[in-house]
Amino acid sequence: MSKICVIGTGYVGLVTGTCFAELGNQVTCLDTDPVRINGLLQGQMPIYEPGLEQLVEQNVQAKRLHFTQDYQSALEGAEYAFIAVGTPSGVDGEADLQYVKAAAESIADIVDFPILVINKSTVPVGTGDWVADIIRRRRGNRPLEFAVVSNPEFLREGSAINDFMAPDRVVLGSEDRSSANRVAELYKPLRCTIMVTDLRTAEMIKYASNAFLATRISFINEIGNMCEDLGADVREVAQGMGLDKRIGRHFLDAGLGWGGSCFPKDVKALEHMAVLHGTQPQLLQAVMEINRNQRRRAVMKLRKALGTLNEKTIGILGISFKPNTDDIRDSAAVEIMHLLINEGAHIQAYDPQAMDNAAKVLKKVKLCESPYEVAEGADALLLATEWNEFKQIDFAKIKELIRNPLILDGRNLWDYDLLKSMGFTYMGIGRGNN
Repeated sequence: MSKICVIGTGYVGLVTGTCFAELGNQVTCLDTDPVRINGLLQGQMPIYEPGLEQLVEQNVQAKRLHFTQDYQSALEGAEYAFIAVGTPSGVDGEADLQYVKAAAESIADIVDFPILVINKSTVPVGTGDWVADIIRRRRGNRPLEFAVVSNPEFLREGSAINDFMAPDRVVLGSEDRSSANRVAELYKPLRCTIMVTDLRTAEMIKYASNAFLATRISFINEIGNMCEDLGADVREVAQGMGLDKRIGRHFLDAGLGWGGSCFPKDVKALEHMAVLHGTQPQLLQAVMEINRNQRRRAVMKLRKALGTLNEKTIGILGISFKPNTDDIRDSAAVEIMHLLINEGAHIQAYDPQAMDNAAKVLKKVKLCESPYEVAEGADALLLATEWNEFKQIDFAKIKELIRNPLILDGRNLWDYDLLKSMGFTYMGIGRGNN
């Protein structure tokens, strides 16, 4: 059993701390946000993640998982300090490292015993060296025995617990291999592949992985746009491509593009790093532009089908950037709603989990209590997020409620033949043969 401090209780920090506690360690999760910590102390989750609330409760009751705002008590006796704070995008797309800096300075101020500092936050290449320098400078003439290890996270919102407990790989980077091996001991119960490399390579693996996945999505969306013009079906194209073992089927679903808290900021940050060091990141720039255009195309399709969007009512199903999360950061649905509103449309929307977050930012949107309320009086219905709840919608009831039976299936979820037989006008993504 090890003693672990996790700094930050967002998606990465809370899941990481809880899962390490589940593996039998003593874990203290620290956050400087009093509202968040007070909520956690009362069993209230700051995020929606399937299975997380039960796992937190279980480990709190077992006295393996603790929450605090106090750095002193959180770091007391800790062998490992995981930095899992936010690194939002700056003005030019660079990662904002102010919270990482604050965490490193606090560790330097408080700790007087050997400790491993692990960067779990997604940080630019070179941040591990920067964190080590911060700690050394902060200590001054008070030497501290420590090492910095990069341990990038690969947790998908909506399946984060499973991704932690059954990972494809764990990546560890350090200039001191023995320190990386000590962190590897924490992960040994997972019986997964553990890759140990240097600090900067580990940091780059994270960015390169996310950029590649975003590239696959933008690629299939561009192919889908061509399919619409050429009379092909992108779903079957993706299936045929995926049967090639060199390509595979994952992340080849045409839709409204990628969003969330990771892909957008990580691709931007990688582009910024490339430009800063004299490299021309043409592919990354194209990947981002295709993604932006994919959302605009959805608006163009609706405008073309309706003649105008001014004073039209558009129903939106799904607000979160993907199913099984309440996260609406860089959500395709949110951007499309803003674009529609700018053209004079009225929006009514529903999401199974993201309504509270939506209410904070979508002041001009009517938030509904069900898909059927969304459809009532609408001139078109747009599926933006493929929640399971939307797979079994009663379209006969939708047909009775909707003003104009026009559907834009932004995730290719529904049956074209069924909807056509019921009298709907159906538009999918990349389905030029429909």
